[in-house]
Amino acid sequence: MLTGPTAVGKTEWALRWAERHGAEIVSCDSLLFYRGLDIGTAKPTAEEQRRVPHHLIDLCEVGARMDITEYVRQARRAVEEICGRGRRVLVVGGSGFYLKAFFAPVADAVEVPEELRAQVTQSSLPEAIAELHRLNPAGLGELDVDNPRRVSRALERCLASGRTLGELAKEFAAQPGPFADYAVELVRLDRDPDELARRIEARVAAMLRDGLVEEVKRMRPQGLDANPSAARAIGYREVLAMLDGTLPESGLAAAITQNTRALVKKQRTWFRTQLPEHRVVAAADLADVGSLFAG
Repeated sequence: MLTGPTAVGKTEWALRWAERHGAEIVSCDSLLFYRGLDIGTAKPTAEEQRRVPHHLIDLCEVGARMDITEYVRQARRAVEEICGRGRRVLVVGGSGFYLKAFFAPVADAVEVPEELRAQVTQSSLPEAIAELHRLNPAGLGELDVDNPRRVSRALERCLASGRTLGELAKEFAAQPGPFADYAVELVRLDRDPDELARRIEARVAAMLRDGLVEEVKRMRPQGLDANPSAARAIGYREVLAMLDGTLPESGLAAAITQNTRALVKKQRTWFRTQLPEHRVVAAADLADVGSLFAG
């Protein structure tokens, strides 16, 4: 597996390594699933995808629902098929929750009926939190109550299962990870903060030059606004704000750059605290792709 913060250079090093070792790439980026979200996601180009076979890219329309359970199902199938062809697998991406799926369980077995999900969706955030407290008299643990989506998912599972968050957490921790039968080697690319900041500025400039605003205009009628993961993603949310008149066009590049740098800071913290022990490789010092992985 190859991960690292946004703009660190994962794509090019992944392509080089995969070409040398006869590998295929499995994407671990939560926005690459969606067809049409190309520029703002820095999706591998058609030429790059011809260099090395890629999987879990352009799976669905932007208005479709995609979650971690479906990702694990499709990733597992892709890994099995690649290994069945006698080729190596290189998982590449920086989406933390999806990365974690390769090391630990990330979704429980609770099935939530669609009618229950629709009912919970109609609740306001304060109402959902109050109901969770009623169902969980011992407390909500580490649940991020400022995150409406996580609150909704927690309430759905409590209502569907009849169990508390603590009980669900205990059952969840006892599950094996979905890739527990595979040996996984993880490498994280990183760069000096000043160098990465320059790369982010260049990347944002290139995205705007290549038509990010036009991409957002094109994807809005296809359901971009209704997809919270995409509409809140850096690059897309700032362009949406500009188009809606809440962000001046003159401040667009600066806003995307600033928010990307803040994301990188969060990513680094998450990688250090949430991922298992792994190698950190300085991308600027990586002269030979053969030294990227020890195995």
